[in-house]
Order: sequence, then structure tokens, then C-alpha cells
Amino acid sequence: MHADNSHYLIAAAQRRHETTHAKATQALRDLDREGGPVTFQIVAQKAQVSRSWLYTQPDLCAEIRGLRDSQQGAAGAPLPASQRSTDASLLRRLEVANARVRDLTAENQRLRKQLEHALGRLRASKPER
Repeated sequence: MHADNSHYLIAAAQRRHETTHAKATQALRDLDREGGPVTFQIVAQKAQVSRSWLYTQPDLCAEIRGLRDSQQGAAGAPLPASQRSTDASLLRRLEVANARVRDLTAENQRLRKQLEHALGRLRASKPER
């Protein structure tokens, strides 16, 4: 009778799975950072895994679909992750724009008042005919 060495096979399969998963995750991070298109085919090629294997990994599958969908919603070429706006930065830009509009509105009203006064003085200084 032979000794049961199946635990070695199971451990090797587990290590191979973890290595493959790490390669696919790294490929996703790289594609997202570079701003390239994210598809199952491209991730599989970059990570050197099969597309069918990617579809069997729920976490990777969901992340690929999420990145792909976010890129399809954006107009033009996809942006690298480092260049995408966060909600906080978009809110800050909106606050700054609103403050600028308020400042310009106040300046516009001040200049209109100055113009009204200048035209009034000009009209008062002209002799009547």
C-alpha cells in the first residue's frame, strides 16, 4: 500500500491558485492605473491566465465588470486611476466655482452702480438746452 501524499498535491494546487489570482489582480491594478481598456480578454492576456478561469473567480469577475462599465460610461479614452476625480475633489471644485460666481455677481453689481453714478454725474454736468 502507498502512502497518502494527496496533501502535497492539494497544497501545490492552492499555491498555484493563489499565484494565479495575484497575477490577475496585479494585471487589473496595472490596467486601471495606466488607464487602458479593461476587458476579460486583455486581463487574461496580461496576467497570462485563461478567460474562462477569470469568469470562475467572482471577485475578479465583478472588478473587471465594474472597471469596464465605469470606462464605458466615460466619454473619450479611459483615464488612469490617478487622473480620475474623486467625489470630494468634484465637490471642492463645485464649491470654488460657486464662490467665484458669487464674487463675479457682486463685482458686476458694484460696477453697474458705479456706471449708474457716473452717467448720472455726466447728465447733471451737461447744460440744458
